[in-house]
Amino acid sequence: MRLVARIPLAIYYRLTEMRYRWKGRKTKFTDIYNRRGFGGKESLSGPGSSLAQTQVIRDELPHLLKEINARSVLDAPCGDFHWLKEVRLDIDRYIGVDIVPEIISMNQKEYGNDKREFIVSDIARYPLPSADVILCRDCFVHLSFKDIFKVLRNMIDSNSQYLLTTTFTDRIDNRDIVTGRWRALNLQKPPFNFPLPVRLINEGCTELSGQYVDKCLGLWRIDAIEIS
Repeated sequence: MRLVARIPLAIYYRLTEMRYRWKGRKTKFTDIYNRRGFGGKESLSGPGSSLAQTQVIRDELPHLLKEINARSVLDAPCGDFHWLKEVRLDIDRYIGVDIVPEIISMNQKEYGNDKREFIVSDIARYPLPSADVILCRDCFVHLSFKDIFKVLRNMIDSNSQYLLTTTFTDRIDNRDIVTGRWRALNLQKPPFNFPLPVRLINEGCTELSGQYVDKCLGLWRIDAIEIS
């Protein structure tokens, strides 16, 4: 029997990190989408975008938008729009933004209409449209600290009102990564130090046997977010 050598997990992650380190954001995320690198069977955006894992936020999102009188949403990044297409949003304008051109082309063809538009952009590089709410789910977890702060600056400069984004409330610290990898983040911990959120929606995440039960969508007023 032929024995196949197994690469230790730490070395595998290090090799993956080296592979991503010198690539641009567009190249990285296009590669991930093309090889279904996020995993999952339902959505190109990964198992966290399945209908089961988004049941709570699909129920809660319309109520939240109504509570804060939001009439426009910027979904950045929007991914393949798999779960959000199932949500009845009572708003006047939706803009979905993603860095992967193929995803945007597919979304615009399948879901675009007079009130719903999809555009290609790098949210860490280019200005963002203004909206009542910026929905930024499962994004910062894949970005380096440097890239996260670039995105936050663009969000602040957009003059949008609210940011609704992923945070893991039980994590005690945050570690940096190369953009394209993943880790959980608590946005109320350094180096972000967000204030108390206006609202928290626990997603009821059941991935990996409940290791991420603290996964939430946190709502913040953008003018309350301070970055250096």
